[in-house]
Amino acid sequence: MSYLGYNGSIHDFNFSEERMTLVMTKRTSKVFTYHDFDDDVVFTKNQNATIPEGYIWLHQNWFYRVTATVVYWVAVVVSFVYCRLYLRTSFRNKRCLRTQGKRGAFIYANHTQPLGDALLPMLVAIPRRAYSIAEPANLGIPIVGRLLTMGGALILPAKLSQMIQFQRAMNARLDQHQRVFIYPEAHVWPYYTKIRPFPVGAFHYPVAADLPSYSMTITYQKGRLLSRPKQVVYFDGPFMPDKSLPRKQRQQKLHDQIHAQMVTRSHQSNVSFMTYQHQSH
Repeated sequence: MSYLGYNGSIHDFNFSEERMTLVMTKRTSKVFTYHDFDDDVVFTKNQNATIPEGYIWLHQNWFYRVTATVVYWVAVVVSFVYCRLYLRTSFRNKRCLRTQGKRGAFIYANHTQPLGDALLPMLVAIPRRAYSIAEPANLGIPIVGRLLTMGGALILPAKLSQMIQFQRAMNARLDQHQRVFIYPEAHVWPYYTKIRPFPVGAFHYPVAADLPSYSMTITYQKGRLLSRPKQVVYFDGPFMPDKSLPRKQRQQKLHDQIHAQMVTRSHQSNVSFMTYQHQSH
């Protein structure tokens, strides 16, 4: 399942030498097996859903927009309850987002919660609105799929002919000084505590727009009472495109900076709630 993310090609990483088996907690840990870091380990019905004909990325109809506003703020309440109370989410260094100022921004995060990662950006973006890049497969999720766009999802186009509408919608949100969230790992790995490789292509957006990026590293730490860990989220940035470099090198440098920062922050995780085992082909 690719709940939210940028599903690009992954280059220059050696998967064959990597084996990661997390240490189990006292409870019986669920075991996920994988061959490559871009494998799905969580599956849902209608996983192969595609963008329907006539899909609209940027709605102008006033009734739709009013309805979408109501749906969004109801989702914010759900987000608060689910993240704050169930996942026990807390933030560290969130004040760095203030440097965004009156401009749009991109926030990159590791993908570790099927539902939580859809809701978390709404809490982070307050008082702004969150817009998360999402895979077309999410449109097939019962009930939720129909509400994704109202909740701020920017569905990745499946065809080049749809790219203009997608880009126009993203630019409109950035012009409104909103935050666009990207999960570049693309596939959700529940409670995974390391940072997987992600594609350089995911950093095309901030380079093209010349806007700041931030990292949002989700970690899991021991709680006092429950065996299920609490979620502690670290923010870092801003990371700006280096305009002294050619465009491709700007993307690479931005990728390397954010990935390295997320790896550093991921070391704050001190508990393993799930077990991941690598299997060779």
